[in-house]
Amino acid sequence: MSYVPAQNPVAGDLRKNRVDRRFPLYHRAMQLPCMKVVRPRPFLKWAGGKSQLIPQYETHFPPQFLHYYEPFLGGGAVFFHLQPQRAMLMDINPALVNVYRCIRDHVEAVIEHLSLHRDRHCQEYYYQIRASQPATPVEQAARLIYLNKTCFNGLYRENSKGLFNVPIGRYKNPLICDSELLVAVAQALQFTQIELCPFEAVLDWASDASDFVYFDPPYHPISATSKFTAYNRYCFTEADQRRLCDVFITLARRGVKVMLSNSDCPLIRQLYQDFPIHTILAARSINSKAEKRGKITEVLVTSY
Repeated sequence: MSYVPAQNPVAGDLRKNRVDRRFPLYHRAMQLPCMKVVRPRPFLKWAGGKSQLIPQYETHFPPQFLHYYEPFLGGGAVFFHLQPQRAMLMDINPALVNVYRCIRDHVEAVIEHLSLHRDRHCQEYYYQIRASQPATPVEQAARLIYLNKTCFNGLYRENSKGLFNVPIGRYKNPLICDSELLVAVAQALQFTQIELCPFEAVLDWASDASDFVYFDPPYHPISATSKFTAYNRYCFTEADQRRLCDVFITLARRGVKVMLSNSDCPLIRQLYQDFPIHTILAARSINSKAEKRGKITEVLVTSY
């Protein structure tokens, strides 16, 4: 599968000039020690991460596009797999947006702070950092990564006040500071715009067939007893699912290539009944009980 590369930002027609304004360049020289080349991949464990599903998604990605949009960022597995040269990543979680921006713009400083966390890690230190509220964006980013790497089951969860509330995990030697991966991620993000905004904002950007939008929202509950749809204070309701469907339809009518992941349940199949729906076999990897981490079907909806 081939992906059309972005053109030189200083040359081209009006379409390319418009794109350059939408996607400002963030490239900066990183003064880092020589490290082996590592392929970028998710650096956070995030609920609903798609790394294990990429092989099933591969045949459903559009063969060509110029601009990539991902309104529900999370772990970013699809972004890191495709590695588009022009991309906009979005989320409504300020902590998540901040960590991506800091990796992009200040990866050396993030690595330095993470190294300190690694050297001091113990149970007492974990709860000290969990209760802390760092002042600077870089310190906040390093804290989030540290807690994500050392908390129970790698689960990112917030209470109603937006405070991280997961206990420490039982890891003998957690990989807290993966410098080579973080550098690879920083390089992959250099030409990427990262925005704190709701998913509807993609309507202001994606406009035609050269655009590809991937939606990976909090999944709709698959049963009446499965009401848990988020690991933070931003609840995603049935009304939100319907609003998302409206956005999907609007983009599709513009000719935008749209792809969406969600649970395999009657509501989702009904909402997207006019579009191709592909069944995906997934594994539940985040659950407090190991016996409930079995296989389950999901859906992948495409507009093309």
